[in-house]
Amino acid sequence: MKVSRKSTPFVWGARSASGLVILLIFCCLFGAITATGGPAVLSSTFKWIAATFFNNQNPPSFDVRPSAVPLAMLGIFIGAIVGNRFIQGMERLGLQWENLETGDKVTLFVGTFAGMIAAVPILQVFQNLAFDPVARIIVIIGVTVGLVALSIYALQSMADILPWNRGRGRNRRSGIKILDTNVIIDGRIYDVAKSGFLDGQLYVPRFVLEELQFIADSSDGLRRARGRKGLETLKSMQAEFNVEVGTHDRFAPDASEEVDSRIVRVANALGADIVTNDYNLNQVATLQHLRVLSLNDLALALRTNVLPQETIRTKIIREGNQLGQGVGYLSDGTMIVVENGEPFIGQEAQVVVTQVIQTERGKMIFAEVESDEAPSVTPVHRRSSGRRP
Repeated sequence: MKVSRKSTPFVWGARSASGLVILLIFCCLFGAITATGGPAVLSSTFKWIAATFFNNQNPPSFDVRPSAVPLAMLGIFIGAIVGNRFIQGMERLGLQWENLETGDKVTLFVGTFAGMIAAVPILQVFQNLAFDPVARIIVIIGVTVGLVALSIYALQSMADILPWNRGRGRNRRSGIKILDTNVIIDGRIYDVAKSGFLDGQLYVPRFVLEELQFIADSSDGLRRARGRKGLETLKSMQAEFNVEVGTHDRFAPDASEEVDSRIVRVANALGADIVTNDYNLNQVATLQHLRVLSLNDLALALRTNVLPQETIRTKIIREGNQLGQGVGYLSDGTMIVVENGEPFIGQEAQVVVTQVIQTERGKMIFAEVESDEAPSVTPVHRRSSGRRP
């Protein structure tokens, strides 16, 4: 599965049938309210102005009924605005609901039902007390909402032992890829995602975004440039891919905790993979049995595979550290140290690989010039190992 492009999984906008119906209801409702109640409000307002500012307690009456039509139109306009806001809010709620894990949805349903059941005996007690009707309604709503919230919180605190949450976490891989700060600043993640080699949903925690903004506001010029580069990379990715931001941060709510620790907590809770170039985060996540994707490891894996005794042709561009050595590079940047390659500086030479060493920074290749290879010109500058005459 490739990274999904921008899409709208929850469609309930003004252009959908349900959205148009809701918009029409709001327009009609507000139009009717302003058409029926507006003239009376205008008449009362006129009398108040006359009595307050002109000391006229008996102002002449006038017919405000013709104003019902423009007031109705105003109500329709206000209803369209309010209805559109309502639809947008419901769309956001719908998107958040679809992004929830199945276990979280079950927890919300069970918690709501349990809270309402628990509220019944308490509300029965309040029914027998002498309460003002308005106060009674407020108490009923407050008790019900409070017990529902308490039930959901209790179930979430026991998420690890709930039967519908089995298989979550480290034993289940959700396909979500969590991006950390340094891999966004690196910038190569955009090209990897665009090429289709990065599968699953991309997720950026809000605290990672805040760290990027903090770096972009740094007084240090280099850090500021790196932070702004990361923000530009993230903006480009959001324009082309469906990148979620901050929807799962509830699994790491402690703002005082380090960013790396919070990333690990979220990955553990979601069964997600971590995309990072940070060595320490890589080690910590690996110890907790999380899958870590490193772009540096990917770059090393894509470098040219050269074996001992293999013959390659390379251009020697400078002297090596040892006497007589030359140094060249493959097209992917791998360094080749060529014994007896100094006479070929500035030229291409056929060399035989003698040894390949893997280091923390990548591969280093040692080679020798083939015996039948000879430099086309004699270099002007040569190292001198003897004394001057």
